[in-house]
Amino acid sequence: MDEARQDDPGHELERLVQSSADHEVIEAFLDSLSPGDASRAIADLSEEERNRLLLSIDPDDAADLLGEIPEVQASDLLEGLPPDSAAAILEYLPSDEKADLLGGLEDEEAEAILSVMEPEAAQALRALKDYPRDVAGGLMITELIVYDESATVTDVIDDLRSHADRYRDYPIQYAYVTSHERLVGVIPLRSLLLAPRSQKIGSIMIRNPISVENRIELDTLRELFTRHEFFGFPVIDAGGQLVGTVLREAVDEELQTRAGSDYQKAQGIVVEELRSMPLLLRSRRRLSWLTLNIPLNLMAASIIAIYQETLQAVIALAVFLPIISDMSGCSGNQAVAVSMRELSLGIARPSDIVRIWLKEVFLGLINGAALGMIMGLVAYLWKGNAWLGLVVGGALCINTVVAVSLGGTIPLVLKGLRRDPAVASGPLLTTVTDLFGFFLALSFASLCMTRLVPATG
Repeated sequence: MDEARQDDPGHELERLVQSSADHEVIEAFLDSLSPGDASRAIADLSEEERNRLLLSIDPDDAADLLGEIPEVQASDLLEGLPPDSAAAILEYLPSDEKADLLGGLEDEEAEAILSVMEPEAAQALRALKDYPRDVAGGLMITELIVYDESATVTDVIDDLRSHADRYRDYPIQYAYVTSHERLVGVIPLRSLLLAPRSQKIGSIMIRNPISVENRIELDTLRELFTRHEFFGFPVIDAGGQLVGTVLREAVDEELQTRAGSDYQKAQGIVVEELRSMPLLLRSRRRLSWLTLNIPLNLMAASIIAIYQETLQAVIALAVFLPIISDMSGCSGNQAVAVSMRELSLGIARPSDIVRIWLKEVFLGLINGAALGMIMGLVAYLWKGNAWLGLVVGGALCINTVVAVSLGGTIPLVLKGLRRDPAVASGPLLTTVTDLFGFFLALSFASLCMTRLVPATG
């Protein structure tokens, strides 16, 4: 088995599932795998085998497995289970992970699972599931230790001891103190253990702790954790009632997830995709994006069609057109990346569009001039015609200014229109840089035709 684990864990897991091996054997094998190997091994199973796998191991071990693999894969696994089995597994997951997995299901499937849960727990999960992922409410956990300020130190310690099994897995360093369910203080557990037993916890708590409202966005949370070396922040609703706590770890993970998601969206993967998903589903999702690029590319090609006589006469330009387009596009993508980063940090806002545009114009003039001179020199050395170098260099210089201007401002415009900047910035920029690059080079060539034809004829 050791050799199978190293060489092909997917094959070994498939063999264990198909042979209906004892659940302890399967659990031991899964424990021997890294999260990446476990995810790959599960991806190699058929849908029926995945369902059989989750049903063959204990719910708490199944929950551990779901917590280690990618969220989209975990949601797919839950989707294939009977609602009561899925609910039993979710019971062992933290509240934020439960809500995320349910949020990855269709509403009907999520509701089928919620309907077999305890009504109070189901209602709490429905509320969590409805939060956007990038706000405090969507990132918080609801596993808290909370006491009324009238409780004594003895009351709290007795409760901690009597419910030790439940509290053991809580990621806590503080107990929260409330009055009429409103947050009024926190108590470090160390202070609690050292305090006199008869003392009221209201007299030893840290009053008016820093808290965050449940609708505060991810970027604000990141700034708070940067300023304060806290393990987490209590989360309150608009009325000041304590509803959860958001951990530093959850914010860091969501920031990483968002960065990866933005990159995928910029490449046309709008919905997270794994190759274990159904082939036709993946094809349909990709085609929905790729087909949108057909009319955009036809627009760029139409510029060439309009100037086909110029291109035929000055055939050397055919070599430089893709270079002008690509290099300008690279410059524009740099500007997009900076704007996206500044938007995420809160440094830039849609109202800053003129200021950012001016900064990019000046940068584009410097870089465009440098790139234009280099490519113009290459064109001159190749064909021995200074006018060809001037056409190529001038087109690249101006197109670079256009590209960085648009690359810096398109994300701000889309953000102001409440559209996702990561989805549309790339295609818009690519199309425009192609259009302008082709138009500038071919227009300049038409104006200089008599100077260019002798050298290229």
